[in-house]
Formats: sequence, structure tokens, C-alpha cells
Amino acid sequence: MVSSRWFFRAADIYFHYSNKKGCETDLLIGRAAFSSWGLRATIVSRSTAMQAHKPPPAPGFSNASYAPGNQVPCGYPQLAPGTYQAPGVADAGSYGFQVQAMSPVPPGFTGPPGFAVPPIQNQPVMQEGTVWMPVPPPFPNCPPGLEYLTQIDQILIHQQIELLEILTGFETKNKYEIKNTLGQRVYFAAEDTDCCTRNCCGPSRPFTIHITDNLGHEVITLERPLRCSSCCFPCCLQELEVQAPPGTPVGYVVQNWHACLPKFTIQDEKRMDILKISGPCVVCSCCEDVNFEVKSVDESCAVGRISKQWTGLLKEAVTDADNFGITFPMDLDVKMKAVMIGACFLIDFMFFDHAGDKRQRAGVWQ
Repeated sequence: MVSSRWFFRAADIYFHYSNKKGCETDLLIGRAAFSSWGLRATIVSRSTAMQAHKPPPAPGFSNASYAPGNQVPCGYPQLAPGTYQAPGVADAGSYGFQVQAMSPVPPGFTGPPGFAVPPIQNQPVMQEGTVWMPVPPPFPNCPPGLEYLTQIDQILIHQQIELLEILTGFETKNKYEIKNTLGQRVYFAAEDTDCCTRNCCGPSRPFTIHITDNLGHEVITLERPLRCSSCCFPCCLQELEVQAPPGTPVGYVVQNWHACLPKFTIQDEKRMDILKISGPCVVCSCCEDVNFEVKSVDESCAVGRISKQWTGLLKEAVTDADNFGITFPMDLDVKMKAVMIGACFLIDFMFFDHAGDKRQRAGVWQ
């Protein structure tokens, strides 16, 4: 024989559960009988009475199996179940609300039905087929945003083709994609100049280039003042300042005078010489790459290379959109890697950015 205290305990639990659901429940104990085989009880509630007449579904909720007690949770829209199956969410259609797309469940992870893992922050962003390089962990004594450069020893710089420039002949702002060897975008660079400066000064124009990461944060700024680049004016040759983060100089690219060869010096923030760059006498990109060797200060050993890559006869003839490749040691200071990127942009403007007459400059002597 079951004790009566267990019956009232069961009634208390039911009453507590009903109040927790937010439903007003009147417990009407109709009959309680004890027999030799156990306890029999009948509990009639208001919610049970409501199911008898089955009111019509709410406006906009087209669920034929709607019944009181199966309402959607408070705060969710009244949508038909099965409208969306989120990746990584098991049996989303069994719920009366629309499940939002979340990150897929990691392999080996088991969670309750309907559980979705929150999206992971700062991961590669795919926009119109563009995949960004994953955000690396913080690196000690590294300017913010340059952590990407600690993991690579080669960079590809692709200038975007400007259709307006091809059709009209007016010089537009240059834009570049900076990628790693896997094709993942590391940075995006954009020129900041006005229309008058671009079309009047041509490739010799002063410019500011803003380089941003996958979060849209500006991590590198390149500043080029208006200067001469011919060997006939040795006192006012080209110079470029590299800032990382913006406003904090980390190095400079300085052109050195030479009668025939394009020569540059990479300096640190204290104006100390770190590396040398030497190019060919005739800077011609006809059916082959043009290489600018990066060497030690005494030019006794090669450290890296900046290469203007041949992109094909049609693209070379119609546009001035160039592709570059930069190689450097993996353990090179990230600040000097950023300065080498700035040197690549300076070389592009000096020798490969076409003037108004579409002619390419062949050397420092021209």
C-alpha cells in the first residue's frame, strides 16, 4: 500500500512545475483511491480543459498540428516549424521557432538537441570568394596588426584592375591585395590621393597608402612626399616613410644616387641602415620578371627579393595593374618586413605605374 504522503508530494511537484511554466493552474483533485495494487489519481487542470476545444492558431502561424501546450517559447516569432535547418543543429524543424545559422559543431562534440556553437570571432572572412588569412596569436614586441608577418616568408601583391581607368584614361586610386602563398588575403592597401594630384603629377605624385587587416583596422600607413627620382637631381631623391601603427614610424625607404642602377636603402626608425635594394639598369618587364635584389648593408649576401611578375601580354599592354612577389627570411624583424612592403609600392610607382602617355619608365637615367 502506497502512503498518502507520496500522493500529495506528487501534487506539489505538479503545482510547482505548472507555475514555473507561467501557466495558471487550478488543481482539482477529483478522486483518490487506494487499492491493493497502488495509487490511482485523476488531476484535472485548466490547461487540460483548454485542449478540449482547441482554439484556432495565432495569425501568421500556419501549423496544422497547433495545440495549446505546444506554443513557441516567449520572445520567438510564431513561425511554422521546419522553415530552416541550421548547420550543426539537430532536428531544428521540431521546434516552433526559426533557428539562426551558427557555427558548425566541432567533430567529437556532443551537445543537447538544438544546441548550436556560438560563432568563433576573428576567423577568416569570406567575401565574394575572398578568403582572409586567420588571425595569428599575439606576438611579443610586435606592433598591432603585424602578427601576420611573423608567420610568412613570402608575400604576393596584386594590383586591382580599374575599369574606369582603362575606358577613360584618367588615373584612379590604386588598390592592392596583399596575399600569402596560399592565396589568403593578409592585407588590403588603398591609395589616398585627390584627382588633380594623380593626373597632374602622374607616377611621381605624393601619396598616402592605407593598409588594413581583415577586421578593417589600419595597421600600416605609407607616406611618400613629392620628390624627384632622376639621377640628375641627387639632392632630392625619393623617400618613403612606413608607420605601424599609423603615426608611429618604424622605418624608411631612401633612394640612393646612382648613374644607372636603381638603388635603395631600408632604414629603421632611428635612420640606421638595415638592408640594401638594387635593381637592373634597364627596368623592362617584357616577357619576364624584373627582380630587385635585397641584400645586406655591405651587399655581400642576398637576403630577399622584390619581383615584378610578368602577367601576360594583354594585361601588360592594356592596364598598369601589376603583380609583385616579395621574399624575406622568416625570422626577419616584422618592422623590416613592413618596410619591404613599402619599398615594393615605391618601386611600383617609380617604374611600373604608367604616365599619361602610357609609357613605362625604363630606368633612373630617364
